[in-house]
Amino acid sequence: MASASVSSEHAACARIVESKPAPLPIVVFASGRGSNFQALLNAERAGRLNIEIRALLCDRSRARALELARAANVPAIALDHKAFADRPAFDQALFARAAEFAPALIVLAGFMRILDPAAMSPWIGRMINIHPSLLPKYPGLHTHQRALDADDARHGSSVHFVSAELDGGPVIARTEIAIGRGDTAEQLAARLLPYEHRLLCASVELFARGRIVLKGGAVQIDGHPLAQPLAIDSAGRLG
Repeated sequence: MASASVSSEHAACARIVESKPAPLPIVVFASGRGSNFQALLNAERAGRLNIEIRALLCDRSRARALELARAANVPAIALDHKAFADRPAFDQALFARAAEFAPALIVLAGFMRILDPAAMSPWIGRMINIHPSLLPKYPGLHTHQRALDADDARHGSSVHFVSAELDGGPVIARTEIAIGRGDTAEQLAARLLPYEHRLLCASVELFARGRIVLKGGAVQIDGHPLAQPLAIDSAGRLG
């Protein structure tokens, strides 16, 4: 009887192992310090995110993000846009390199280039971006200063599906913080950053679990249209 019980337990464990989904393969694009890349990597290595970061691609050869990737033994690839005839040629090469790693998702994490619509077209619905504003407010650069100049009471970051429009794809989720009296753009950015990291990890988790998709140009969650962007709670969950 004891051996039968042990065999039964082993079979149950085997079923549990078999039912666990494979990690979501992702490629990250970055241009700078790589703090969002590091947040994803930390979550992966700690087992909090069921993902596999297969590569980091960068448009700047001296970006710190490359150093972080190499230190973690993640393939780190820098492409020099000056070596290409024009922006479309560079972007085609960029996505061709990304495709070599067969990602199910491309994450733009501080990637500072405007992408060519034709080059990105095959990846629509499989590419997300994190942007430091409460979209649709303040697409583009200098978002923290623009929020201060507008006397906004609150500021934040958004994760959205990438479209041909600059920072204009459908928003999946947001995080918000209050703007303090006397805040500078640098102070506001620094205070927002840890919330931004949590937002990106939580958004990628939804994608990894198959809960969010882009359908008909709109976000769906659990098979239903997303009425408004998800908000992150104090525990770092989206709901």
